[in-house]
Amino acid sequence: MGLLNEAYFYVGAYTSDSEPTGISYCRLNTETGEIAVVDTYRDLPNASFLALNEARTVLYAVSETDTYEGRKGGSVAAYAIAPETGKLTKLNQQPTDGSAPCYVSLDGEGRRLYVANYMGGNVTVLPIQADGSLGAPVQLLQHAGAIGPRADRQEAPHAHSIVPTPDNRFAVAADLGLDRLLVYAIAAESGDLAPHSEAALAAGAGPRHVVFSADQRYVYAVNELDSTVTVLSYDAAAGRMAAVQSLSTLPAGFSGESTCADIHLSGDGRFLYASNRGDDSITVYAVDRQRGTLTVAGWASTQGRTPRNFALSPDGGFLLAANQDASTLVVLRRSAETGLLEETGITAAISRPVCVKFV
Repeated sequence: MGLLNEAYFYVGAYTSDSEPTGISYCRLNTETGEIAVVDTYRDLPNASFLALNEARTVLYAVSETDTYEGRKGGSVAAYAIAPETGKLTKLNQQPTDGSAPCYVSLDGEGRRLYVANYMGGNVTVLPIQADGSLGAPVQLLQHAGAIGPRADRQEAPHAHSIVPTPDNRFAVAADLGLDRLLVYAIAAESGDLAPHSEAALAAGAGPRHVVFSADQRYVYAVNELDSTVTVLSYDAAAGRMAAVQSLSTLPAGFSGESTCADIHLSGDGRFLYASNRGDDSITVYAVDRQRGTLTVAGWASTQGRTPRNFALSPDGGFLLAANQDASTLVVLRRSAETGLLEETGITAAISRPVCVKFV
């Protein structure tokens, strides 16, 4: 699916009647950083988060809506990926039974699909069929408990993401409304989820996304509301975690409103990246891989408003930032030695992009 100096990726976006493209298929030149839109798809409204199976043969996308076919809650769709062209063919679509689904992931064995429903404050589990299509939901796990202090944003539970642990024994859901990370045990035989443990974050933090270190010793959570990243130690055997460090994502002297959105580790685990919507930047942290702790290395402008999610290219040479409110995808060059990012001047026009996933 391309030449040696090419990498391909999908972009999920918010849609409207005038801008109906929900998914775009794009190409990155890994030498120059140039990007091109190869194909577009208009059959899924508000395709705000994407996930790929391990074989890269099926793409899954949530449709962040409040109703689906007259049923309360959003939906999630499965698309077969043509191996030579990357062209998408929809396999099927299923309800999530929770409003505003905003995140999708697969368990490590590809048996179950997990969806976090933001307004529903819950997590949906769907079985994955042999051909990659989705079965009807088999679980809806409702979050509950004491909510955070931000009355404007934490009036109820808000499940913002769910990801399996690297060993596939647990799945971790970040709930922005509860200021907690909820750990679910994955049943070995069925793949079903069961509540297991919780980790409390700072009041008003609003956890959004998490990423694990490769050795499973640490978890990094980006917190939307207080613009911080929290480092948590993780006991993989027990499935329990606890906060050990918290750092601001914003430069000293910043004034104004800003919220965090996404977080990723470099492939070698030496650097961590987080996006700021308001400061409109990517924060770069150096990682102490022995202790798991972070040190700020620098910041880079995303050259556009409201960077939502972002992705590192497979070779680690570039970072692609989705500027939702500027309707641009911006390419930043990344140094493997320092982790720092620099402008390339390369931008692609994509309406309201919110998620980037490399094939």
